Amino acid sequence: MSLLVVGLSHRSAPVSVLERAALNADAQVKLLQDTVAAEPASEAAVLATCNRIELYADVDKFHAGVAELSTLLAQHSGVGLEELTPYLYVHYEDRAVHHLFSVACGLDSMVVGEGQILGQIKDSLARAQDLHSAGRLLNDLFQQALRVGKRAHSETGIDRAGQSLVTFGLEQLARGGDVQQWARGKKALVIGAGSMSSLAAATLARAGVAEIVVANRTFDRAERLAEILMEGDDTDVAARAVPMESVPAELTRADVAVSCTGATGLVLTAESVAEAMGGRTPAPSAPGEDGAGAPVGRSGAQREGASGTGLGSEDGCPLDLSAVQGTAGFSVLGEAAVAGMAAADLEQHAAWVDNGTVGGDRRAGGPARPGQTGTLDPAADTDAIAALAATVATVGRIPERRRPEPVEEPQRPEPVLFLLDLAMPRDIDAAVHRLAGVRLVDIESLAEASAGAPMAADVDQVRRIVSDEVAAFGAALRAAHITPTVVALRTMAADVVAGEIARLDGRLPGLDDKHRAEITQTVRRVVDKLLHAPTVRVKQLAAEPGGAGYADALRTLFDLDPETVAAVSRAEDSTTEKDRGPA
Repeated sequence: MSLLVVGLSHRSAPVSVLERAALNADAQVKLLQDTVAAEPASEAAVLATCNRIELYADVDKFHAGVAELSTLLAQHSGVGLEELTPYLYVHYEDRAVHHLFSVACGLDSMVVGEGQILGQIKDSLARAQDLHSAGRLLNDLFQQALRVGKRAHSETGIDRAGQSLVTFGLEQLARGGDVQQWARGKKALVIGAGSMSSLAAATLARAGVAEIVVANRTFDRAERLAEILMEGDDTDVAARAVPMESVPAELTRADVAVSCTGATGLVLTAESVAEAMGGRTPAPSAPGEDGAGAPVGRSGAQREGASGTGLGSEDGCPLDLSAVQGTAGFSVLGEAAVAGMAAADLEQHAAWVDNGTVGGDRRAGGPARPGQTGTLDPAADTDAIAALAATVATVGRIPERRRPEPVEEPQRPEPVLFLLDLAMPRDIDAAVHRLAGVRLVDIESLAEASAGAPMAADVDQVRRIVSDEVAAFGAALRAAHITPTVVALRTMAADVVAGEIARLDGRLPGLDDKHRAEITQTVRRVVDKLLHAPTVRVKQLAAEPGGAGYADALRTLFDLDPETVAAVSRAEDSTTEKDRGPA
């Protein structure tokens, strides 16, 4: 066995790198074709999910295989090899088998124990079979991985260690609360009709949402998914399909939206979500306004400043006025305002003050504005600026003395639109989390939330299952490796027996059929007994770690023709391919 896997996942790479390295269906096909065309690899399969990209191959040289597979991953992902290399992991032979079995059991998933990975492994094998890039090794490996994963879920409580990524995402939207209580009566928009989107729609339906709208680029698939949701016996949800062009309009009605498409660009931008938020409710009036639109409870001086601090116009001011809004004891003319300011900015600030944009009530004796000092003597403030400016000639910069205290962030309103982005690369602009009334959960935030999740006790049992299955698979594979040599040896022995019986016929032409059959049977029994113990023992030895060399020893001892052994192996592969069922 020369099984090699090179890949990256949420455990080895940041989400930003995974997002850029994501492979669409066409890129996966091309990667498989180029891999089997490369010299070190004879078989290949790609396992690409929302949080992992792995390339499996049967190679004849380890170092050349690692270099070739890494290069191919970089070429087809679009991420440069130099940038990608630090995030790649490599597993070889038994370690590669252990890795795939762990993945199949959900031990390597972002949400430990989730079962959706089994469907993704099945899809990966089916793709490799369709392209004829999976030979005997990868077919056996992936089929066994599926069986190990199913065994782990049926014999242990690994399902309790985590849920599907969809369920975990919905729990994060509900801030850890009861998902059914949170979802009950909500209107949901599902963008995409693939496996992940279908799972999301089914999960939402079981959670008790009142309506599900499915949008997809292929409208027929959206319609089919909507029909399946309506036909479900365990749900009572209204479902309908819409074209992708209707997403902006549907977003104004939705309470929760889940997106998982194969798009390479954003499906929902921050601007489109903002427009949807504006379209769902009228723009709220400014706090404290009366029916005529005039602010109530604030002086005319307060209304002058756009920032709400009475600082006047921001034009020409080098300060970030919004950052100091409401800061106690702060004056735009005082030392705190210009502490740390560069000379050029100080000059601009002085010009802004001289232009009188602060407002008439900043004259000495004028009323203090909220957020400013009670003693507002422009002459004193100007003297302070002049004194600070004198230091610029010496040190080139105003010394750091006092900074305005940070402004306390206003409390965000409760979200009215919940967004779950399960796509890789992302479907929803990450900037939407800044929008008031919107809560976004995406792959990156799910990775952070699941990092400290406790693991169930059943995980240890699954790990034992994986270890046992890896040992059994390795033994079976090594034993299978020597089988063509044993078959070739027995074939050679049968040829020797046939040749000696033919010679006997020449020497004893009058030998009757009864005696000839008895002699032939006796010679065959002798040969079989002589070969039985060595061939059984060599299979046992070959199944042990490091036993691959016994096949070579057997071929050397009996001077077996390598082409005869290869012919037996090809015949077995052909028979296995005919007998192999669908993944």
